[in-house]
Amino acid sequence: MGVIAAYLVVALAVGLLAYRVTSREAEDYYLASRSMGTVVLLFTTFATLLSAFTFFGGPDLAFNAGPEWILVMGLMDGILFAILWYVVGYKQWLVGRTQGYVTLGEMLGDRFGSTGLRALVAGISLFWLFPYVMLQQMGAGEALVGLTDGVVPYWAGAALITVFMIIYVVLAGLRGVAWTDTIQGLFMLTVTWAAVAWVLVAVGGPSAATSALAETNPDFLALGGGAGSFDLFTLSGGDLYSAKWMVSSAITIAFGVAMFPQINQRFFVAKSDRVLKRSFALWPVLVLLLFVPAFMLGSWARGLGVTVPEGGNVVPALLNEYTPVWFAALVIAGAMAAMMSSSDSMLLSGSSYLTRDIYRPLVDPDASSQREGWVARAGVVAFAVIAFVASLFRPGSLVQVGDTAFGGYAQLALPVIVALYWTRTNRNGMIAGLVGSQAFYLAHVFSPLPATYFGWDFALYGMLLGLVLTVGVSAVTSPTADEKTTRFTEGLRAD
Repeated sequence: MGVIAAYLVVALAVGLLAYRVTSREAEDYYLASRSMGTVVLLFTTFATLLSAFTFFGGPDLAFNAGPEWILVMGLMDGILFAILWYVVGYKQWLVGRTQGYVTLGEMLGDRFGSTGLRALVAGISLFWLFPYVMLQQMGAGEALVGLTDGVVPYWAGAALITVFMIIYVVLAGLRGVAWTDTIQGLFMLTVTWAAVAWVLVAVGGPSAATSALAETNPDFLALGGGAGSFDLFTLSGGDLYSAKWMVSSAITIAFGVAMFPQINQRFFVAKSDRVLKRSFALWPVLVLLLFVPAFMLGSWARGLGVTVPEGGNVVPALLNEYTPVWFAALVIAGAMAAMMSSSDSMLLSGSSYLTRDIYRPLVDPDASSQREGWVARAGVVAFAVIAFVASLFRPGSLVQVGDTAFGGYAQLALPVIVALYWTRTNRNGMIAGLVGSQAFYLAHVFSPLPATYFGWDFALYGMLLGLVLTVGVSAVTSPTADEKTTRFTEGLRAD
């Protein structure tokens, strides 16, 4: 616990430094005055995205069903999200630079002259942000249970990260978050590869670890071989690791990531188009450097006969068995870094969506900057505390909770892309596409409807429904007089 506490103190010190140089202007607090360079933009996106799922959910999946998840997250989504970073991110950066947008809802609400649409986008984003914040709290609780063999209870770990991220977000703003993310991203990479090296030296090298896996679970070394005895991914309807399942997962995760508030807002913050293009070009490399070692640790642990305690995760169990306690604590600190770098960014983005897209336009249009700031901070506290209470009930595994949030955000993606590229898109089409796809997705999440159709995940059908409704309704209806197609289109033009 001393190692983890020391790390939290260092991260908090960086936040306090950022607080001293961050102005109270919204653009500086939420977007760091759109001034990020390549290294900071790349690592803040990297650290923000890679969360409890990366360190615990993914390795647990590899422990139970083999290492094929690397193909989905490490390779397929590394490339798909890099493409979307250009397709969506570059367009958003162009219009955000000229019009000064801070949130996705603000951009779409202004484009279509609709406060209701702005609030709808913010409401959907905040709804799906809730389970992903809860995921970080669950991950922290499980991490400390595993590290301390149950001495520190689950609720205490979840409470620790909740209190820390509230303090940090209230103080630091995006500049502090980005600086800390850069440190955390480098720290994550270093400790993960150090963990791989330590474990492999202890067991006799990669060939010995792989041979042990081949002896105990030979099916894990064949594509889809470990799926037969594994039911963690109940939503897959028995199609785990099939080609259709892999494509479905890769698409929904990549498109969902592009709509995450904390990721989507980073499309606005690059100081130049060159920074943005360099960042998405380097993204797949950075993703592979973390996902490959993390998921291989989970796979090797199965062959080594590691026992995972009930309510725990495989990575802490593996490290407790093959590395000193202090080193295991250091790696768990890296995992906590991942969770904190996701949580603080989520809460910061969530507060901007709450204040700029819901509170100011719907409740108090004349609110002062000071009042807006207090509302944002109160929203951060309330959101984090409610998510913490929900996390105590543990409504599913880390993988299930994360997958549900990915799919919900993915429903936003195609209507947004249509709005960025098709000038005939109108308010009616956007509302129809967003409401229709979300209703379809929610019906499948909360009722016993089929999880797959012809082997494809239902989330894909929701995305296609949103696309058809957006284009179809826009094609047969006319835009209203307050829709700002011309100004928006001019903003999308590169220099």
